[in-house]
Amino acid sequence: MKIRNIAIIAHVDHGKTTLVDNMLKQAGTFRENEHVEDRVMDSGDIERERGITISAKPTSIQWGEYKINIVDTPGHADFGGEVERILSMVDGVVLLVDSAEGPLPQTKFVLSKALKLNLRPIVCINKIDRGDARPDEVLTETFDLFDKLGATDSQLDFPYLYACGREGWAVRDLKDVDNPNKDLKPLFQLIVDHVPAPDCNGDRCQINAPFKMLATTLEADPYVGRILTGKIESGTVRVGQTVKAINMAGEFIENAKITKIIEHQGVNKVSLESASAGDIVVIAGFSKATVADTLCDPSVFDPIPAMPIDPPTLTMTFFVNTSPLAGKSGKKLTSRMIGERLFREAETNIALKVSQSANN
Repeated sequence: MKIRNIAIIAHVDHGKTTLVDNMLKQAGTFRENEHVEDRVMDSGDIERERGITISAKPTSIQWGEYKINIVDTPGHADFGGEVERILSMVDGVVLLVDSAEGPLPQTKFVLSKALKLNLRPIVCINKIDRGDARPDEVLTETFDLFDKLGATDSQLDFPYLYACGREGWAVRDLKDVDNPNKDLKPLFQLIVDHVPAPDCNGDRCQINAPFKMLATTLEADPYVGRILTGKIESGTVRVGQTVKAINMAGEFIENAKITKIIEHQGVNKVSLESASAGDIVVIAGFSKATVADTLCDPSVFDPIPAMPIDPPTLTMTFFVNTSPLAGKSGKKLTSRMIGERLFREAETNIALKVSQSANN
């Protein structure tokens, strides 16, 4: 299959989203005269304001004969639920490490999860243009980190590049840094050569088998309702097809008719009539199914194994404001309004757990 599914992982602010921007541009996703915002994958207001990735977002590019599905993942442990879910959809990862700062705590966090899933890593020493860059030392520190995290021999034998995501180039050898015609072709080629295609010849992933897909992210769309994103593990799904959802224990949740199949192409969402094993797609039509549930043909009874999700890292208690300034400013002034907003957020953010105290 000429499909490659990869995730871009790194510590916060090591250049994931900026690199993806230039991958999209150099793959011909945008017109020559098209105005493109910086950090185009940062969609939310908070993401754009702070320059960090909070929600994992997929996109795809066409490079030659290959379709490369790319997921820009969060790099902070507070969004570990997003990281863990999204890695189950890909077959390889590109690990970005700042050429001056080296591996930092969240580098270890996201890398450990990728290694446990036996994903094949590509290491990219980014921001090589920094005045305080120390690429050789950082590469050695990264190798040591792989070793400490228990990487296998094949994972330790990772390929690596040196890059400047902001300027849109990558090289295999530091001697090529002065080449004026640098671009991201070495990175594209390495992804195609090193990352395996989706395994659709095994027992679990067959194109001619019944449809099965593990839901890995959940969103709410004002037009089509609840939408679930995941990689199709086997079979084909079509608009109008009747499917069902089962939980991790194989228990029935609901039947549904597929109303929409969407694929991310660049920054656009394209509606499809059908999708097959190996594709990463968005499916609409379910009202109860959630993350870690298996969406499948009615003839299927065995769920796809789901990765456990990290529990929330922070606990907060909200109660009625009893200060002298209560009600003087703001719009959401009552505990009922705040509670409704929190419960609404919990419907689509499964890393968030909300409960009501016995006093309310």
